[in-house]
Amino acid sequence: MRAVGIIGCGFVADLYMRSLALYPNVKVACVFDRDAARLAAFARHWGVPTAESFDACLAALPEGAIVLNLTNPHAHYEVNKACLEAGRHVWCEKPLAMTMDEARALYALAQEHELMLISAPCSVLGEAAQTLLREIRRGTAGDIRLVYAELDDGFIPQAAYDKWISESGAPWPAEDEFRVGCTLEHAGYYLTWLIAAFGPVRRVVAASADVIPGKPGGAATPDFATATLLFHSGVVARLTCSIAAPHDHRIRVIGDKGVLQVKQAWDNGAPVRYHRRMTLRRRLMELPFGKRCRIGGDTHPKVGRFGAAAMNFALGPVEMLDALSEGRKPRLDNDFALHMTEVTLAMQNAGDDTGPQDMTTTCQRPEPMPWAR
Repeated sequence: MRAVGIIGCGFVADLYMRSLALYPNVKVACVFDRDAARLAAFARHWGVPTAESFDACLAALPEGAIVLNLTNPHAHYEVNKACLEAGRHVWCEKPLAMTMDEARALYALAQEHELMLISAPCSVLGEAAQTLLREIRRGTAGDIRLVYAELDDGFIPQAAYDKWISESGAPWPAEDEFRVGCTLEHAGYYLTWLIAAFGPVRRVVAASADVIPGKPGGAATPDFATATLLFHSGVVARLTCSIAAPHDHRIRVIGDKGVLQVKQAWDNGAPVRYHRRMTLRRRLMELPFGKRCRIGGDTHPKVGRFGAAAMNFALGPVEMLDALSEGRKPRLDNDFALHMTEVTLAMQNAGDDTGPQDMTTTCQRPEPMPWAR
């Protein structure tokens, strides 16, 4: 039996529990939250064992277990550091850390102790992403020239977010979300896909701004960011994040022959469609009704939709456990996590005068999932 421990029992922890329930050979060995009432409510709802302290939770985990760090983002560095110092592999909710100095320190510590330090999100391991990546490798749309990726969530400050409650009763952490910002929270959902498809980013040309002042949390954190990503492979992509523009979660991969498109970033089962380019009555166009691209056979367990997401949040932790049992590197390895963090922070912190930023980290493209080859 393989095991995980959970630190932090807030809103996102319920999404992990719904996903982990799909894997009968993975048990939750221990959970801890500094809020005793929240910890009790979570443990009562899911029927999992608790610990009286953070250190006691780490000590209760069996050999080979991994820790899921699902705490407040501003606590990620300290929690990750303590887990690594205790000799534990870590899966961390995004972001890995709030600064690159912190991220580099964690990376060095993990490398020193030969531990995995991996960052969410893991939707790149899901069916929609893996299908898109397979079609890119196959050349379905021809050579790729440009990518447009949108992560616009609607005008969130006017949403009824005070009514967003998780299964065990945790409220959506509005102040934390606004204070951390939509770029650190969400850019990874497509950035991981892009890095998996085209390799590491060479240069980021970005701008970010606080376009909705007075949000809860009191911080003037950027709520809009857009970046042109220049990849070492030669591909160019534009990635945009906001909580102001109307909801749009499309990614469009533009090639010589046509366009590959996914419309739902947060749905593992979202259709991948190929829109062939053609000329009709002297007009150049892509076919409006694209051909659906499918992977035959079984892929991975899927969860039903809860709120905005239909994602299996356990794909990453389970892949880590598989890598440990098989004696190999995980697909989303330490280098991948650090590189994604650097690109995301470059977008978040760009402001309006940073200019081009050359990336100092790199990583390998992860291998496809076995069922997507």
